[in-house]
Amino acid sequence: METLAMHISNGIIDGPVAAVFAAFALAVLTLCVLRGRRDLDDRLAPMAGLVAAFIFAVQMLNFPIFTAGVSGHLLGGALAALLVGPWVGALCVAVVLVVQALVFGDGGVAMLGLNITNMAILGTAAAYLLIALLLRVLPRTPAGLGVTAFVSGLVSVVIASQGFVLQYWLGGTTDLGGNLAGLAGTMAGVHLLIGVGEGLITATTVVTVAKVRPDLVYALRALKPAAPATRVPVAGGAR
Repeated sequence: METLAMHISNGIIDGPVAAVFAAFALAVLTLCVLRGRRDLDDRLAPMAGLVAAFIFAVQMLNFPIFTAGVSGHLLGGALAALLVGPWVGALCVAVVLVVQALVFGDGGVAMLGLNITNMAILGTAAAYLLIALLLRVLPRTPAGLGVTAFVSGLVSVVIASQGFVLQYWLGGTTDLGGNLAGLAGTMAGVHLLIGVGEGLITATTVVTVAKVRPDLVYALRALKPAAPATRVPVAGGAR
């Protein structure tokens, strides 16, 4: 079951592939820094610190997935995307992953680029795309926000798990005997269950914040509903 861990350990993916994804992660995080600086203000800057600290603390708490014989924890991509946006959110998750790898040995240091790509970049990006879609369809009520948070949290975990499948296909150190589809299915199934926990934690947290301080929820500020079309009166036979 070690190959099912979202925190990839050293030796699971070969060096060249790990180096490519390290360069990719560094390039994307640099872009996040440049774009995130535009969003930072008196509300977002302290909120980013709180979000990173919260994700770090909650990630230390694992919940069991009895049907799969493994445990899962919050990844935080959807939570960060909702509260501080995709650019700063990806940076928050990346900082947490770096600290976990360097201090707690959770995920190999040589595999940091792979882990950041999956959880900080893919997970946050997939979550924010769903958030942007759902907040334009669902009502902006606590229930609508809760559904948005739950669905984006669940899907982001599954997408992140499939990033690992791609990486393993490119440079896995153990021969699967051509059973890549089996690995993809197993990863998706296990992380679908983990995603349920992710979605519940994300929805509970974001709805709680929105009820007290809706102005602190980045997605509600940035993703404004489309303005209704203005009807132009007809006069003199011309519009």
